[in-house]
Amino acid sequence: MKKTISFAAIHFTVAFSVAYLLTDDILIGSLMAMIEPMVNTVAFYFHEKAWQTAPLKRSQFNQPGRKTASFAVVHFSVAFTVAYLLTGDILIGSIMAMIEPAINTLAYYFHERVWQRREQTHSALSMMACHHH
Repeated sequence: MKKTISFAAIHFTVAFSVAYLLTDDILIGSLMAMIEPMVNTVAFYFHEKAWQTAPLKRSQFNQPGRKTASFAVVHFSVAFTVAYLLTGDILIGSIMAMIEPAINTLAYYFHERVWQRREQTHSALSMMACHHH
């Protein structure tokens, strides 16, 4: 749960920062930070359900790369739609759709590396602990 919460904090921060830099509006940045990650979470749930259907699981498309590309399209679409609905500006929606998911993808990579190191360190420390009674 800590890992999920820490990534959610990163996602909210990225969404707020990009929206604020594009609009110079704290309210729009705040709304973007709350709405876009929530909508993406719901979209992810339905995306996963769709990829779990028997025909898709048996198809040639059931590969991690294709599934990732598919969700990237969903993420870009969500970012654009939320930004456009909040601002009414196609350019801001388009820029948000290109920048926010890309930054969050990089953030996810580094977040994952930090957590892997943390788990390795914890595992090594557990092995070094004295286990006699």
